[in-house]
Amino acid sequence: MQMNDSERFERLTERLSRQMKIAELGPEGQRRIVAAKFLVIGAGGLGSPALLALAAGGASHITIVDHDEVSESNLSRQFLHDAASIGRNKAENAAEELLRWNPVLDARAVSCRMEGEADLAPLVREANIVLDCSDNLATRQLVNRVCRAERRPLVFAAAVRMNAQITVFDFRDPDSACYRCLFEEDDAENDEKASAFGVFTALTGTVGMLQACEAMKLAAGFGRPLTGRLLMVDLLNMEMREMRYRRRASCPCCGSGR
Repeated sequence: MQMNDSERFERLTERLSRQMKIAELGPEGQRRIVAAKFLVIGAGGLGSPALLALAAGGASHITIVDHDEVSESNLSRQFLHDAASIGRNKAENAAEELLRWNPVLDARAVSCRMEGEADLAPLVREANIVLDCSDNLATRQLVNRVCRAERRPLVFAAAVRMNAQITVFDFRDPDSACYRCLFEEDDAENDEKASAFGVFTALTGTVGMLQACEAMKLAAGFGRPLTGRLLMVDLLNMEMREMRYRRRASCPCCGSGR
C-alpha cells in the first residue's frame, strides 16, 4: 500500500517519540526528516551504520548505490550484512534489511556501477541530501562534481586504519568549498583503501553514524553542520580535532581559474 509522508510520520510517531522530545528537533523537524530524500553512495563500512541510523531515525526515502557483493571479509564492520548475505548485492540486501528499522521505508537499490556524471546526475537531482560512503578516490571526485553541479548538500567521510575524516559541503551555497579544495590528490592509483591498509571495526561504525547525524541535521534544519570544518577522528589515541577550511581559488573543480 502506498503512503504519503503524513501517513508515514503518523506510523513512526511512537517509535520516534524520544527523538522528537529534543527541543531543537521536535515534531516539525522530524516531519522534514521523514519527507527528505537521501542518496547514499556505498553500503559498506561507512554506508552500513549510516543507513541504519538514517532508517532508525525516521528517514523514509533512501536510495542506495553499490555495485559490490557481500563477502566474508565485510562482515566484521558492515553491520547491515550477515553470513546469509554473502554473494548478494550490497545495495539490494541493504534495502531489504532496513525495513526492520523503518517499516514504512521507501528504499531503492541501485546495483550498477556509476561510470560518470551521466549515470549519477539523475540520482543526485532526485535527492535532497547525498552521503558519500564510498571507498575510492574516483568515486569521491565524481560525487563531488555532480553534487556541486546539482547544488545538493554532500556529507563526506573517509576511514582507514584507525583514522577518519568527515565534513559537509553544502553546495546550496554557491561559495561553498568542495572536496578538491581540501584534497588535491588526482591519481586514483594512490588510494588508501581499507583492503590494503586495514580498518578498525569501531571506526567505520562511529564515523558512519556521524554522517547520518549530519545528514539528518541538514534535512531537519537544526544544529550546526560541519560546513567549512573537517573533523578528524583518531581512535588510536581517542582524539577528535577540527580543521577549518574555505574555498580554494586554485581548486581544479570549483576554483576561479578552472
